[in-house]
Amino acid sequence: MKLVTESLKPYLERESLAAFFVGVSSGFPYAMIGATLTTRLAQDGIDKKTVTAFTLAFLLYNLKVFWAWVVDGVRLPLLHRLGQRVSWLLFSGLLVMAAVINLALVDPTASLEATVIAALLVGFAGATYDIVIDAYRIETLRPDQLGVGSGMCQYGWRIGAAAAGALALVVAARHGWSAGYLACAVFALPAMLTGLWLGEPTRREVVLQKQGLAAVWQSIVGPFVEFMQRSGAWLVLVFILVHKIGDTLANLTFRLLFNDLGYTNDEIALYDVGFGFWAFLIGIFIGGILYSRMGLKHSVMLALVLMCVSNLSFALLAVAGHSNWGLAAAIGFENLASGFGGVVVVAYFSALCNLRFTAAQYALISAAASVVGRVLTGTTAGGLIETMGYVNFYLLTTVLAVPGILLFWLMVRNGLLDAALGTAGSRQ
Repeated sequence: MKLVTESLKPYLERESLAAFFVGVSSGFPYAMIGATLTTRLAQDGIDKKTVTAFTLAFLLYNLKVFWAWVVDGVRLPLLHRLGQRVSWLLFSGLLVMAAVINLALVDPTASLEATVIAALLVGFAGATYDIVIDAYRIETLRPDQLGVGSGMCQYGWRIGAAAAGALALVVAARHGWSAGYLACAVFALPAMLTGLWLGEPTRREVVLQKQGLAAVWQSIVGPFVEFMQRSGAWLVLVFILVHKIGDTLANLTFRLLFNDLGYTNDEIALYDVGFGFWAFLIGIFIGGILYSRMGLKHSVMLALVLMCVSNLSFALLAVAGHSNWGLAAAIGFENLASGFGGVVVVAYFSALCNLRFTAAQYALISAAASVVGRVLTGTTAGGLIETMGYVNFYLLTTVLAVPGILLFWLMVRNGLLDAALGTAGSRQ
């Protein structure tokens, strides 16, 4: 019993709890323009190429690095009295709520153009919220809390995405999609309230104190220059770019597969959102344990292999057809691997940041992590599925995950993994 208590203690620290609550708000905008919008468009009879093209809205998450410096270097009028991070949490949270409400009011069957604009606005607002949330999380956590904090943030992200996705599906089935989206806008609140509760991150106040135009310019160019001057930075950046290609390409097409296999909204909510949610939580728990026992290098390598293999389960589901047991197994394995990988990979990426440029550098890293997969999904996924079929498509996504595994092995072998770490991973 004492062992269990000691194991749970790090998860109950205020910094870890803060990571959880900001994660809830980080996850829900993604669900609004991801699986939820995919289901809405598919049910409205929109063709597959158009549906997958909507995933290009996620590219705004990848482009956020170009305005992340604003979060580091620009003070908001009036709100800045609350602190740089807290003021931006409030502002960007309100921005997300407004964007989701706007998406609720458009009708894809009446105007695809208006729906595209609304989805892009949610993407921009959600990406901006992510910039602030990631910086707040990293600067709030101590180096020894990065693993647990990453896990708690992943718990929150998944809960936010799953709860918002399930709520949208259930409400939409009974009252229409507009009501479904409107109900989900409240998920922006946890991060805003957390900022007001916990206040400005202590590590940021100690490490980062800038003023004037020179500081703004440094916020723009400094993060890139500092990161690329590290030993092995180019190889690390290539790894970041390619390690999630297969996983991203597969994940953003699951709802198309479910729709073509004839799954209902309630079945998707139960197995994909519900069962997948619990599998993800178990994966995070396992990830936290193995991270502490195996260390960063071995745990990340294992995660990359599991995420690669998990794509095969959807090829098997495509062969099996409409099977609730098959859906539960595929979703279970996928989310178990993703939960485990989320803990260790996010901890590694967080440790790469220099605390002088937390917002901009993590925006660079997180944006680069999925940009290639999102571009491929938005431009080719629908066509590839129609040409190759689902089975061969998911086999292809499995093969595309292999280069990331090989690159990580090379970085570990050459000592570049440790050489490229930033100050967020060390005590100040």
